[in-house]
Amino acid sequence: MVDKVDSCIRQYNYNTISGVSNSVKNTNVSANVSTPSFCASAAKTVPMNNLQLRTTLSGKEEKKKYTEILKHLNRSERKVVENLLKSGVLLNADSNDKSTVLDNLYKISTEPRAEGLDNNVILKDTIATIAYPYLITQQFGDIPDEYKQRAIEANNEGKTNLFEIRKGIQDINVLHSGTCVAASTEFKLAKQLPAEFARFAQELSSPKLCVEKTIELNNLADETINAVWLLNAFEIPWSADNFDRAKLKFAPDKNALLRAQIQTTHKDPYERTPLDVLMQSTFMEIGSQQSYNTLTDKRAGKFNQNDKGLIEFEKTFTESVVFDKNILSVTYQTVDENARLIGYETDLNTMKHHLLTALNEKENIIIGYTQTDSNNIIINGHEITIVGYKTDNTGKVTFICNDTDDNIPRLIEYSEDYLLPKIHHAALPKHIVEHDLNIVPNWVEGVEAYKQMRQCA
Repeated sequence: MVDKVDSCIRQYNYNTISGVSNSVKNTNVSANVSTPSFCASAAKTVPMNNLQLRTTLSGKEEKKKYTEILKHLNRSERKVVENLLKSGVLLNADSNDKSTVLDNLYKISTEPRAEGLDNNVILKDTIATIAYPYLITQQFGDIPDEYKQRAIEANNEGKTNLFEIRKGIQDINVLHSGTCVAASTEFKLAKQLPAEFARFAQELSSPKLCVEKTIELNNLADETINAVWLLNAFEIPWSADNFDRAKLKFAPDKNALLRAQIQTTHKDPYERTPLDVLMQSTFMEIGSQQSYNTLTDKRAGKFNQNDKGLIEFEKTFTESVVFDKNILSVTYQTVDENARLIGYETDLNTMKHHLLTALNEKENIIIGYTQTDSNNIIINGHEITIVGYKTDNTGKVTFICNDTDDNIPRLIEYSEDYLLPKIHHAALPKHIVEHDLNIVPNWVEGVEAYKQMRQCA
């Protein structure tokens, strides 16, 4: 009998990954798109950071690691790894500890994984995601019968109230995911920093189930005391030997391993991989002040009264510490107290200029967009990532995006006329927007939000 794990883990075709990846790089379509168009094409798609690319293995150790990784792969999977080597991705070392993609893939293939996780599953998922990040999804999937009792017991641990116990049984059946911010962060990490993504994959799936990262405190706030306030407010475990840097520890919530075990053996098409589970849980924990529950996709925390998803301030903090970069969340829409869209903080051309400048600087931009009813009341919001753009012969821009919640594992396109009016906020480097808008620093915004919520309480 074919092993169940091995038969279900590769529900994507590695030949397809290679083919689509090449078409994304090489296709140049100049037609304007007035409504969303689901097709993979890209002019000016954003490449990796400008690093010295290495495309040849150096020394016995690297060759040994490469050979060991290939032992665990079939022919088409090996071809993908060969392409990662030729493109410079495999030996990319732009990670927090300067380890390469190769280093971390080797550890995944040879060192123990956390209980119930499979080395080959994590290895192949990591390779596929780095080669083609558009596979990342936020779809949870069902809990099979053999896991239901364990899930119920884990979710109801410590509960004595019968109503809460009954609710805890119902809540594990997640129909609609609220992890769009976390999935978008995972996508950006895989696409923009493949070595750091591989390091996260290796550490989070290891028996210690956590990853450490050293960050510059001035990427959180202008003064150390304010950066420390942010770290403490978000309840991030951290330590520091000086006033400039801090070592942070990121980990998935306590129930994430069970979800990852389920996806190891019962992943259906368009559902999250075990790696997606661990990554998205970790980013949700960071943003929700360590209050997330993967079994229910709900959170608590001091900044958000809604139990699903992350708010703009939480998203910005998460992105800042994960990428160790001074990220500002720029709010473009003006919304009144009744959630009615009443205007914009700047004109749409200025907004477009900000986005194109960031894309030209090789940034992938996580944006939050809104949907409104006939009365301009906001009825829904979602996070996607802009990865590139193209311009037609009239000067109109089409933005090339990734959506982790559309069950379409490829690029999508939105014309500027369609997308720009819908953008509520965008995560952008500070220097791009500071001269056009009066942006309140994130730590100031956080303090004020916390004070207001305590007053309301």
